[in-house]
Order: sequence, then structure tokens, then C-alpha cells
Amino acid sequence: MNARANIRRNIQIIAPHVLPPVVAIALLLAAWELYIEWRDISIIVVPPPSAVVERFFDKPDFFWREGAYTLYEATLGLVLGSAFAICLAVLMAHSPTAERALFPLAITLKSVPLVAVAPVLVIALGFGTTPKVLVAALLCFFPMLVNSMVGFRDVSPGALQFLRSIHASPWQVFWKLRAVSALPYVLAALKITYPLALIGAVVAEWFTGDDGLGVVIFRAHANLDTPTLFAAAAVLAVTGIAINILLSLAERRLLFWHPSVRSVG
Repeated sequence: MNARANIRRNIQIIAPHVLPPVVAIALLLAAWELYIEWRDISIIVVPPPSAVVERFFDKPDFFWREGAYTLYEATLGLVLGSAFAICLAVLMAHSPTAERALFPLAITLKSVPLVAVAPVLVIALGFGTTPKVLVAALLCFFPMLVNSMVGFRDVSPGALQFLRSIHASPWQVFWKLRAVSALPYVLAALKITYPLALIGAVVAEWFTGDDGLGVVIFRAHANLDTPTLFAAAAVLAVTGIAINILLSLAERRLLFWHPSVRSVG
């Protein structure tokens, strides 16, 4: 009975996160299929979902292997970009001078087009994993920096005054108050930056020509193989959705005390 109760509880937790996107995607695919059939659009222009599904199941191992490679690069980029952004956010949150000096540089870095940076990094660092990770990190950096900096500053004045009244050290104030206050902002930023990291890895793969979904998409586009192109894009989309669901579940576990989670229920 305990096992059944645990399974039922897990289903109740997961279902609200899984069912809505599944239903929405199913309706979208049905409308897409009907529209392609109604307008008799060539498969070279836009393939119907049935052709995309057929192409995926012709070689699912290939698509998942290339997707795993892209996910690996994106994850490394996310960790690298987020770690650097959080460290910089700590410095800027405690020092207005550092913020005035460094934040314009961060904006400049954010404003540089990705397609201009990726080829330069590939030329400078070679065709391995490093340039792809760095491009993913660059896309993750700015959103994580801004969210973390706001989170470190968004502390309860009463709690801050209390810690100061008991002569808490700056290190204790940071871990007991600022880090906890920043956690909702960091988790929210992860929902934004992880898909951005995937995009960065894919774009960088266009210029390397070795492995990953970016290479699959680039070659399929060159060969007018739209079913393969859309199948690779679908794997990328499913990966992003799965990551978002996992992050939402982690958010509910870690932030059970936060109003944003309690209000969802």
C-alpha cells in the first residue's frame, strides 16, 4: 500500500507539469498536420508532423546521441556562465563602485551578436568542445547576473537589521540572508538560461561541423532535408521542455516556503 501511495503521490505531483504541455503540443501538431494537408504544401518547404515522426523513428539513436552531445555542451556552458555571473553578482551587490565599473561591460558583452562571436571563438580555440561551451556560457551570463544581483539585494530590512543587531559577520549575513533571498531569483534565471545555453551550443555547432544537433540541422538545411531538420529541432524542444519540468519540480522542493510556490499550490 505504501508503494502504491507513493506512486499515486508522484503522479499527482508530476501530472500538473506534464499534462498541460502534452495537450497543448498535441493540439498544435494536429492543427499543423491538417493545415499542411489542406494547403498541399511541399515537404521540402514544411514537412507534416507525421513525416517528422517517421524520420525520427527511422534512426532514434542518432538523434538522441546528437542531442545528448548538445545537452552536454549546454550544461557545461550553463555551469561556467552561471558560476561566473553569480560571483560577479555577489561583488556588485556589495559594492556600488564595482557595479558602476563592471555592469556597462556586462551590457556590452550582452549586446554583441552571437553569430559574430561564435566564428571568432572557433577560429581562436579550435573545433572542439571549448568554443561551444564558451558561446553557451556567454548567453547564460547576463540573465543570471541580473537576476542574482537583484536577489542578493532583495532582503528583508527587518531580518537584515536583526542580524546586524546581534553582530553577525558579513559572511553570516550573506549565507543566512542574502543567499536564501537570491535562491528564487537564481532558480527563475535557470529556466531562462538553460534554453539559452542550448541555443548557444547549437549555433556554435554550425561553425564546427563535427557533432551535435546544430550540425544535424545545418546539414539537413543544406540538403533540403526538412524532415530531418524538424526532427532535430523537435529533440531540442523536448529537451528544453524536460529541463523546464525538472527545474519546476526542483523549485517546488527547494522553495516550498516561498510565496511564489505556495500560491501555485
